[in-house]
Amino acid sequence: MMPTSRDPATAPPIDRQHAQSIVDSHERCAALGLSRIERPDHSPLRRPDLAVARERNLRLHLHAAPVMEMLLEQIMATQSMVVLTDAQGTVLHSVGDDGFLQRASKVALAPGANWSEPSKGTNAIGTALVVEAPTFVHAGEHYMHANGFLTCSAAPIFDPRGNMLGVLDVSGDHRSYHLHTMGLVKMSARMIENHWLCDDFRHAMRLHFHSRPEFIGTLMEGIVAVGRDGRLLGANSSALDQLGLSGAGVRMQSLTSLFQLTVGTVVDHFRAPMATPLPLRLPGGQLLYGRAVVNWPTWHQLGAAAAQDVEDAQEAATGRPLGGLFAAAAGEPRPAVPAPGATQPGGLRYLQTGDARMDEVVAKVRRVLDRGISILVLGETGTGKELLARAIHHDSERARYPFVAVNCASIPESLIEAELFGHEEGAFTGARRKGAVGRIAQAHGGTLFLDEIGDMPLALQARLLRVLQERQVTPLGAAKPVPVDVAVVSATHRPLREMIAAGSFREDLYYRLNGLAVRLPALRERSDLLAIVAKLLRQESPGRPLALDDEVTALLQACRWPGNIRQLANVLRTAVVMAGTDTRIRRAHLSDDFLEEVQAAPEALTAPAPAGPGPGAAPAPGVAAVTDPGATLQDLELRTIREAVEAAQGNISVAARRLGISRNTIYRKLRWRDGPSP
Repeated sequence: MMPTSRDPATAPPIDRQHAQSIVDSHERCAALGLSRIERPDHSPLRRPDLAVARERNLRLHLHAAPVMEMLLEQIMATQSMVVLTDAQGTVLHSVGDDGFLQRASKVALAPGANWSEPSKGTNAIGTALVVEAPTFVHAGEHYMHANGFLTCSAAPIFDPRGNMLGVLDVSGDHRSYHLHTMGLVKMSARMIENHWLCDDFRHAMRLHFHSRPEFIGTLMEGIVAVGRDGRLLGANSSALDQLGLSGAGVRMQSLTSLFQLTVGTVVDHFRAPMATPLPLRLPGGQLLYGRAVVNWPTWHQLGAAAAQDVEDAQEAATGRPLGGLFAAAAGEPRPAVPAPGATQPGGLRYLQTGDARMDEVVAKVRRVLDRGISILVLGETGTGKELLARAIHHDSERARYPFVAVNCASIPESLIEAELFGHEEGAFTGARRKGAVGRIAQAHGGTLFLDEIGDMPLALQARLLRVLQERQVTPLGAAKPVPVDVAVVSATHRPLREMIAAGSFREDLYYRLNGLAVRLPALRERSDLLAIVAKLLRQESPGRPLALDDEVTALLQACRWPGNIRQLANVLRTAVVMAGTDTRIRRAHLSDDFLEEVQAAPEALTAPAPAGPGPGAAPAPGVAAVTDPGATLQDLELRTIREAVEAAQGNISVAARRLGISRNTIYRKLRWRDGPSP
């Protein structure tokens, strides 16, 4: 029966399911003939046997050790320890509070000890191994009285095929019980499982999904690994919960049987930069949203026969040939990798929607691709500078390596040096345990995108210049430099030449970054507005055709779009949601702040797509400085921000939403301009 020695002041609340699990465990222990009052066997494994156990579970230890350190930091004040065991309950590794470790050693909560139920009676580790579910055991709930001073929270760790790898546990003094400990343990176990899955299937497609798109990329997401033939290879625990399947059940499914999708459909969707989550419909009608992670070079390296087999299978299932990933003209050989110079969907071609100025930008970039020339992208906020940088990386020979984006304006000045260059353990107060790899080193072999480079502090510009010249970076606190090989794309909306003249930007760094400078046109200057709208609508509502009402078309053409494509995307995203099941986007589906912005310039409705103010014409609000030949880009930007703030009656949140930028950017720009001149 249920033990009664519980202190209400320190005990967790009891629910019926938990109480029954403790009763069941006690009955198992009694059936095994265990005694509650005799001291349990504390003799650990002999050293050679422990070495064998650790060697057998080396991979588990490597994945779990950094997660255990992170978990320990979260519970440091609770006089607890973090324990990792194998699937037999043998403790492999433990970290924790020194004082509690000494006390725990008296009950053999140390490497080599076995904490299965047959060895130690009811306890979180042993009971979790039996029930294969997260378990906590508090104080007198332990079967053996010698363990009654403990409170323990444990979660099993499974591999992607559903096999148990071991148990992660937090044990502490029962008086230090905390309600959130079990949640932290379960989250940490999920992290280990996800690391294991990504390591196991690094050459497969991984589909990350959740019923709420905003949860993709969090520990709540489900992950399934998909083979080249569309068969599901494995899944994490969250995926099994959301799909209602066992590990074996998942491996009996395919993309087609579970989500009614083909490999080609998923791959082609996520070739596009900034692709939206893909709707996934389960056989029972439940709607999920997913993002795919694909190791592109591996997937391209298919032999012709294997590729043909995949295409034949997909064609049989869908009634049409598979395009995109494996398609080739009849009778032509299928290359193992894309032909040099070939333009893949989702790269630079994705940015060409009919505007002559964008076509010119893309043509210039293509000429210098993979030639070791740095590219500087200029343009107003929201014109797609990062999108261009990602497209450059996508079409380059470095596509198989990382694309690392650093926003120089969003990182606090006190941290940007450590963020860029990395640091050793103890290099400064608050430095991460065991140090951190800098963003430049993370981009090794790939592309480093330095956004808002004009906002980089002057002192750091010299260090960045040295890195770019010497192709090596020295982390803070380190004695030796680390070689780095990166292609550099930088971007800014600031007038760098004027900043050079004012002494706030280094001229030598400017010429190092400016191998080729291209300027992205503002949205109001482009002739392909409606083509961009159509493309964004396809992304926001895949598989659901949407048309614009004539009035909405006129309103979109009348807007001056100070926030450019970012602002347009936000307006359309809201409109798609507001439209619901309607097949046309109407005025009622547009947000009020957008309508107020357009209505503030009613004269623009008579000329939907003006190329610029005509002779003697009144300038539109927000662009009055265009008629001032002495105005700089910086002046135009500042005036646009001030006019937006005035139009919003001082409401910074409303102004930021209308401009498609963050509130911090507005505050920073106004402070920078209104402060003392550099």
